[in-house]
Amino acid sequence: MLATLSHPGDTHTLYYLLLFILRVGIVMCCHPATSLCFRSLGRPFIQSHSIHYQLRTHLRRALCIASPPPNRQFAMGSLAAADEPLPPLRYPPARRDGDIVDDYHGVLVPDPYRWMEELESEEVKEYVGAQAALANAVLATCDHRGRLRGQLTALLDHPRYRAPFKRAGTYFYFHNPGLLPHSALYVQHGLGGEPSVLLDPGELSDDATVSLSMIGVSDDGEHLAYGTSASGSDWVTISVMRVRDRRRLPDALSWVKFSRIAWTSDGMGFFYSRFPAPKDDDGAPESGIRTDVNLNHEVYYHFLGTDQSDDVMCWKDPEHPKYIYTPEVTEDGKYVLLSVSESSEPVNKLYYCDLSALSHGLSGMKAKGTHEMLPFVKLVDEFEAFYGVVANDGTRFTIQTNKDAPRYKLSRVDVDDPQSWTDVLPEDDKAVLEYACAVHGDKLLVNYLSDVKYVLQMRSLATGELLHGIPIDIGSVNGITGRRGDSEVFVEFSSFLTPGIVYRCDLSSGTPEMSIYREITVPGFDRTDFEAKQVFYPSKDGTKIPMFVVSRKKIVLDGSHPALLFGYGGFGMSMTPQFSAARVVLMRNLRFVTCVANIRGGGEYGEDWHKAGSLANKQNCFDDFIAAGEFLVSAGYTSPSRLCIEGGSNGGLLVAACINQRPGLFGCALAHVGVMDMLRFHKFTIGRAWACDFGCSEKEEEFHWLIKYSPLHNVRRPWEKGAAGDQQYPPTMLLTADHDDRVVPSHTLKFLATMQHVLCRSVEQSPQSNPIVARIDRKSGHGCGRSTQKIIDEAADRYAFAAKMMGVSWID
Repeated sequence: MLATLSHPGDTHTLYYLLLFILRVGIVMCCHPATSLCFRSLGRPFIQSHSIHYQLRTHLRRALCIASPPPNRQFAMGSLAAADEPLPPLRYPPARRDGDIVDDYHGVLVPDPYRWMEELESEEVKEYVGAQAALANAVLATCDHRGRLRGQLTALLDHPRYRAPFKRAGTYFYFHNPGLLPHSALYVQHGLGGEPSVLLDPGELSDDATVSLSMIGVSDDGEHLAYGTSASGSDWVTISVMRVRDRRRLPDALSWVKFSRIAWTSDGMGFFYSRFPAPKDDDGAPESGIRTDVNLNHEVYYHFLGTDQSDDVMCWKDPEHPKYIYTPEVTEDGKYVLLSVSESSEPVNKLYYCDLSALSHGLSGMKAKGTHEMLPFVKLVDEFEAFYGVVANDGTRFTIQTNKDAPRYKLSRVDVDDPQSWTDVLPEDDKAVLEYACAVHGDKLLVNYLSDVKYVLQMRSLATGELLHGIPIDIGSVNGITGRRGDSEVFVEFSSFLTPGIVYRCDLSSGTPEMSIYREITVPGFDRTDFEAKQVFYPSKDGTKIPMFVVSRKKIVLDGSHPALLFGYGGFGMSMTPQFSAARVVLMRNLRFVTCVANIRGGGEYGEDWHKAGSLANKQNCFDDFIAAGEFLVSAGYTSPSRLCIEGGSNGGLLVAACINQRPGLFGCALAHVGVMDMLRFHKFTIGRAWACDFGCSEKEEEFHWLIKYSPLHNVRRPWEKGAAGDQQYPPTMLLTADHDDRVVPSHTLKFLATMQHVLCRSVEQSPQSNPIVARIDRKSGHGCGRSTQKIIDEAADRYAFAAKMMGVSWID
């Protein structure tokens, strides 16, 4: 998944990339930038008045796995000699509890591995250790592991930049000169000033497992508030730094989750969201271990230099404990906005509070010690559509919405006359309005997605009239930074064959003038050796599905090439072109053809496309992905024995469901942090928010949808079906991490135990000779916040496994 965002007033919620083909292959939705916040309800999003990313709900992309306890380290093992055979596969025993049987609407469903949900138990720790040892033994035979690690390290050893954003004449941006564990936040005074490091996340821990999860700079550029998370957890601690001398203030805010940092214009403090501290609060979240459901989100205002216990309670709603609140302050500083969500669905309520109308201001509320909440006005109080504020001129708000517009539009309303809604930019006949942001006074920069290709335009904020088209190559606009008071905008771009370009767009004249501000170059990568193209193939029901195919130039379509097929298909997330160092190594040294299928369930064609792959229509996602594999085989790109499929989070579910349904079509499967138990996902952390896409087993109709494809409940012995070519499952690697508190690790552990039992341990002389293993990372989470070295190590392991299993040779 790449990154996205969206928020009222200046950015749009970024939801994942949900994992994705970022820099080294599949990196789950993480993206350091201006006010980087890792997505509500499980997806990261960036915020601040200056950075805009691909829009779509602030709570929409949230799905990936968690792994067991941190005590057991995944041993990597030493590189084995070439062509070393696999060791005898002796799968660790896993106790099966036959007494655990659930009654779902009259259907009895056994759950023999329920004990694996107790992640801190010694039994689970021992099981994880045994599985890690097995995976280590298999990886030790993978011939190309060391070569992959070396090539990935070399390709990533180059400077990388994010788009800068400006506060009071000072520029801030993220930069990694090469192989630092994490990108550092830099500051420079003026566009030509000397940059210096403001905050290096690598200095926050000895082992690089503490990362930045959100930042927010005050309007005057004087203070930086930043959130850190340990080991990839969604739990965040917010700290504050004074920019001019890098002095860290004593402020420390705990139990923050699914939040953003929203400074008030006076620089006195900021709004944020948190959950109540648990009864056993020891002062800091136990990341990666707490799997209880997150309820009773609350909004607070924090004054600089004060203790968290003195923060002003601004909003809570005990009658609706599942609501999630995202505060934001408009660029003029007059209003605080509150987006209210209950799930990852692209719908929200929208409230506002006029800060200038408070009789004593926020400081007065604090001084009086009042328990009254802010007097929010409920502009939209129904979960009927998505509403994201783009800009306001006094009481007149410009809002991006999908109200009666599945491809999104811009509307305007005067909050003093809440019935005065009018369309400013109507829904396009074909293209999806990904985001819009107000820049340079009265201008509007909009980004459309048309057949998974971006179109960038400058329009009038007042009328929506097209002023200028802004030419860009086929690729992805990953970010736009700029404010209405600025005459410049920065645009971040990348594609399958473009590592990254930051454009500076000068708006001071009548015509936008684009120039390259920074361009990322990768030593050893020559884009002229490769080609990227888009194809359309028919799915099972005849629907045309787009897919990107990237490979070396002039390959012969004789079915001999190894291929990597990646997919996601959920939560309205669009899989757009992104550069990946791992993809380059696979194509250059292993001669892979790499493919990204834009299956239904995503947002590539708006909400209709999304809904065609969700709830009762979820099977369309699997049909689309299977059809992509069939197309690649029939078109001569590859053959079943050389076709590897990969996906993470919702994409991990996709991969697992597809190997259950068509095991003989694939030569290898890599499933990252997947949602595998579709009957119980809603019982842990923020899983309840995904019912909008999946349904919920507590409802009878939806249970019958889920039981048909739930990976955990549909493992069958292919040889008993009698289907030619489907005599066993493909070699399978399930990937998870011990601090993933989005999709708890029990999803992967239970699915792993079920596969090994049904296909191997319960059968004498089983035909299942292909290995089924799990790579369990230590001190990592759903994907965000991993260090450069962890990213390299995981990519080397999973692709070495795939190459070994499919018999792919290395070419220097």
